[in-house]
Amino acid sequence: MTTYLRMLGLGWRIECSPGGLRCHVSRPHRFNEMAAQGLSSTREFTGLKSLEEHDPLLHDLIEKEKFRQYTSLELIASENFTSRAVMECLGSALTNKYSEGLPHARYYGGNEIIDQVEELCQSRALAAYGLDPARWGVNVQPYSGSPANFAVYTALLRPHDRIMGLDLPSGGHLTHGFYTYSKSDGCRKAVSATSIYFESLPYQVDPITGIVNYDQLARDASLFKPAMIICGGSAYPRDWDYARFRKIADDNGALLLMDMAHISGLVATGEHASPFELCDVVTTTTHKSLRGPRAGMIFFRKDARGFEHKINQAVFPSLQGGPHEHQIAGVATQLLEVMTPEFKTYAIQVKKNAAALGAKLVSLGYTLATGGTDNHLVLWDLKPQKITGSKFEKVCDAVAITLNKNCVPGDRSAVTPGGVRIGAPALTTRKFVEEDFEQIAVFLHEALQIALKVQDRSGPMLKDFVVALEGDAEAAALKKRVNEFAVKFPMPGFDPKEMKYQL
Repeated sequence: MTTYLRMLGLGWRIECSPGGLRCHVSRPHRFNEMAAQGLSSTREFTGLKSLEEHDPLLHDLIEKEKFRQYTSLELIASENFTSRAVMECLGSALTNKYSEGLPHARYYGGNEIIDQVEELCQSRALAAYGLDPARWGVNVQPYSGSPANFAVYTALLRPHDRIMGLDLPSGGHLTHGFYTYSKSDGCRKAVSATSIYFESLPYQVDPITGIVNYDQLARDASLFKPAMIICGGSAYPRDWDYARFRKIADDNGALLLMDMAHISGLVATGEHASPFELCDVVTTTTHKSLRGPRAGMIFFRKDARGFEHKINQAVFPSLQGGPHEHQIAGVATQLLEVMTPEFKTYAIQVKKNAAALGAKLVSLGYTLATGGTDNHLVLWDLKPQKITGSKFEKVCDAVAITLNKNCVPGDRSAVTPGGVRIGAPALTTRKFVEEDFEQIAVFLHEALQIALKVQDRSGPMLKDFVVALEGDAEAAALKKRVNEFAVKFPMPGFDPKEMKYQL
């Protein structure tokens, strides 16, 4: 049997038969033409072409995303709008350099400037949180929060050691350990790598108050004897009782880790209780309330336990390769801003805006988990309205309001969350104040009324709901009003007047 393979565009035909391979070139002129073009292209310098010139399709997508961000109301609690200065770092020459290792101990040469960049970031990180360099160290190389957390586990725990973190449906994070039940397999399923390599038992919030059930944590820890207890979460609107956590950890011989990713900007400005007095290790992302680029940091105590060497080794070479120095530079320049009076004012306003939004929703007859907020976010319980967070999120997307479905206290499954999480950091960056967030609450109320009407038409299934929402006239009218409202406010990072697309 003879098999034919064609090299498309070149006119080659390769015959594969028992007798061997034979190549036929039906269009030799085409091959010669392409070879000449290739030779010519090697002489052309393309490294200074703009993205618009080099890749118009990708440039257009970025322009569309700029338009979406500028004309929408960004309420995802884990998102923010970073500055032009940070963006300049991210697009700088620092992205070209490999720098595996630590300052003054690199695998590659040519890092004399990079070392200064990373050391600057380290010193500013310690200064921003008021930490004594003799007592605390910091690794600024984690690519984000999840790698930072896993590096801590890798450094300080053994495989299958026991950990306790806040349950995901209670507002915890996947990296703190989470299992579900697989109906198809009839057994538990580890959702995150944390629960694959370590044994996790969650603690929970009280289903009525929404506050961490410290009594349950103390009782379960006395039985489970975890090697590490993790405080912090991704959807918890109240402060953390670090003294209570510390006592429970000490009573059971456990390390205490705080993941302050969501509130790190508030902690740095003194607008939230500091975990550094009582915790052994503190991790954070840098792009949420801290308003920097997407990256992570690990703070560790310097003492006889040797955390510094263990954590540095876990980050590299155990888990990561070369650090992203352009990100580290972005973190460094943002930490400079974090230490200014203006950022302190920003953090205060974030809390005021979240509280104003929550109070307005309550005045409209709605229910918030824990009854309100101490930080940058509110959890809106939609179960009394008999609609899921998933459906409400779809309607909000349709009207240019960006938020996310989220579990609320009393939910039985993370798959069908009973509420939404709403955050204030991003729009506070755009200079929204309390009265603006009260107007946002009114927009959310209107969006919910639309969602309830669509659900009346569609029935209970989400896929039917999405179909019924298409072309909804009320949603289109609300989107227009939301767009017009959003563009009244400034936009960091880029100039809206220079955007390709305009409202």
